[in-house]
Amino acid sequence: MHSSTAPLAEFDVSDSRGFLPTTDPLDRLPSSFDAWEDAAHALPKLLMTDHARAYLEALPPFPLDELRDERQWRRAMSLLSYLGHAYVWRGDRPATHLPARLAVPWHAVATRQGRPPVLSYASYCLDNWFRFDKSREPGIGNIGLIQNFLAGEDEEWFILVHVDIELAAAPGIAALLPAQNAAAAGDVEALEQHLTTIGGALDKMYATMRRMPERCDPYIYYHRVRPYIHGWKNHPDLPEGLVYEGVDEYAGQPQQFRGETGAQSAIVPSLDAVLGVYHEADELKTYLMEMREYMPPEHRALLQTLEARPPVRAFVQRSGSASLTAAYDRCVAGVERFRSLHLEYAATYIFKQAQTDPKNPHAVGTGGTPFMRYLKKHRDETASHVLRT
Repeated sequence: MHSSTAPLAEFDVSDSRGFLPTTDPLDRLPSSFDAWEDAAHALPKLLMTDHARAYLEALPPFPLDELRDERQWRRAMSLLSYLGHAYVWRGDRPATHLPARLAVPWHAVATRQGRPPVLSYASYCLDNWFRFDKSREPGIGNIGLIQNFLAGEDEEWFILVHVDIELAAAPGIAALLPAQNAAAAGDVEALEQHLTTIGGALDKMYATMRRMPERCDPYIYYHRVRPYIHGWKNHPDLPEGLVYEGVDEYAGQPQQFRGETGAQSAIVPSLDAVLGVYHEADELKTYLMEMREYMPPEHRALLQTLEARPPVRAFVQRSGSASLTAAYDRCVAGVERFRSLHLEYAATYIFKQAQTDPKNPHAVGTGGTPFMRYLKKHRDETASHVLRT
């Protein structure tokens, strides 16, 4: 059980990188994994052929016993997730069965990582970047992706923007527990400083997110980037889910897991928890709670720790401090603005696109929800928490 005074490192979080790993992700496993790494590296080419599935089925056994440290386990999770999704979604129809050659190691690695065997945000974004210049800090302009599906500018930019949002959020995430501590101690000045830090981080998150259209075109995103990140829960083309062959725990029964989505990032729910932004029960709230099972366990633990303590909102209301209230309202407005932009992108990049493939529905998100109505509701609920109108 983590305490409110636990250092951020216990949650695998840092004040400079937030939820991104403090040590740069591993870009390749040792030589005994070469056949698998070569397949992952060749994926953009392989997915242009008509025998991607046969190629993946013919890979040698995955040498699980040779994974040694956390960076290797994370790289294995990312690699297997990309290859697994490539196998399922390459072709006119999705695969309903995943061969044991892929399914067994993927399940084993995912279990070790405390997440389901499906591509999730941690593997797609948090653990999927490298620095070109190691002497400079990470960020757009100095980072590239370790792993791609089809590759190309739009896929690269889409994910790198998310990496940069995580970096922009870092100072704000580092200020969340101290903000709660300041409120608990009745320290108006300290709380105002922490809320100012959080507000500044939200401004940078928004500025980064606004850059998405610079190099990620909505049409290309919808038709070339999005198809491979769907999951197999509430997906109309895989209504029963996916059978993981050879995984004893599943006993041959199809499993249903959500697809990769930014809702699996811990940033916004952590901000909601500390600011006291409450959402009425609906399908999206239920879904967002489910998304926590796809987060790294340490990030989930931080979120639970934040939620176990009183939000700062009530103290701000009692304080009678105009400047503290303004700092709080700036944070709430920042979350609302971030949600508004996300809603705008959801409409432009997904909902308004013409569906041409049943594997890539435009009325449900990659996580399997009818997103437009609920995203608007959550944005409006956030705005309602501003203390001064």
